Amino acid sequence: MNFKRHGIMAGIALTATLALTACGSDNNETPSTPGTGGGSTAASDITCAKGSLTAQGSSAQKNAMDEWIKAYQQKCADAKIDYQGTGSGAGITAFSGGTADFAGSDSALKDGDETTKATARCGGNPALNLPMVTGPIAIAYNLDGVKDLQLKPETLAKIFGGSITKWDDAAIKADNPSATLPSTPINAIHRQESSGTTENFTGYLDKAAAGTWTFGKDKVWKATGGQAEKGSDGVAGAIKKAPGAIGYVEWSFAKVNSLSTAKIFNGAGEYTALTGAAAGKTVAGAKITGTGDDLKLSIDYATKEAGAYPIILVTYEIVCSKGTPADKLDLVKGFLGYTVSAAGQAQLEKLGYAPLPESVQTKVAASIKNLA
Repeated sequence: MNFKRHGIMAGIALTATLALTACGSDNNETPSTPGTGGGSTAASDITCAKGSLTAQGSSAQKNAMDEWIKAYQQKCADAKIDYQGTGSGAGITAFSGGTADFAGSDSALKDGDETTKATARCGGNPALNLPMVTGPIAIAYNLDGVKDLQLKPETLAKIFGGSITKWDDAAIKADNPSATLPSTPINAIHRQESSGTTENFTGYLDKAAAGTWTFGKDKVWKATGGQAEKGSDGVAGAIKKAPGAIGYVEWSFAKVNSLSTAKIFNGAGEYTALTGAAAGKTVAGAKITGTGDDLKLSIDYATKEAGAYPIILVTYEIVCSKGTPADKLDLVKGFLGYTVSAAGQAQLEKLGYAPLPESVQTKVAASIKNLA
């Protein structure tokens, strides 16, 4: 079923000193250190519990976790929570091996070995995929005189696939009939290492530009040509330094580096700018493919929702539906209940993330309450 949208939280007001770090084997450095939690934290949104939790995984949500942990521990003196941004794969392995109380992941557990091992860790009970953080992916570019670049998914696929090599190519002109485009060579920049950002960007191209993009969905860049850079900071820095460059990068890195970002043509027939509200509309239109309290999502990259920005990633918390040790359960429920609350999600606005739509928050909160 589709999520029913009850209204999207306000767009992101990004603090330029903060950054979203990419997933997988991404560079964990950010342009600056996280903020000090200036947003208000409603006491009613925090249920304190005693004990300690160890968690790891997605580095894309590391800044969010740092902020949430600080806020929770300030209210709950007897709680100690440690989250390490080791990458999604490492987090899932640690969770399944029993060395992490929950895991962060840039994608839901895959059917087969990942799900089987996680179920065994939970004593034969299902492990849940709970969406928690939305990370918009910007298409950033460096092109003098072009301030409002517009791109269709098929054009993007040709640019990053290597078949469009000049900025005045007919396909780009068709997307930008009012722009004066130079004959500058295109320098398409991609991630060098395995990356959750790459997985989600190629997943978008694979769905929205099916038939044009022929390299599939993968954490490792498969297309030939282009320029490889390590980490989101490396990609953003390379775009900033190279006239004619274009690349995909988390929105916060584009903001920190003052990069221009393209409007993307969505399934509603609109060129849409990247905002928190626009990214939230794509999440709100996602389909739940999990059952019961499992909220695994299928993102509709061709969403026909008016005003939706379609290139996003959603990171999950992976936790046992049942089987969490008794001395950990109350703290898992209390902490994750806070992260998905209105106050918890409001902390994201200054970190370069998009808050979950209220309809999604409600469903995740209900799943957390049922943990046993």
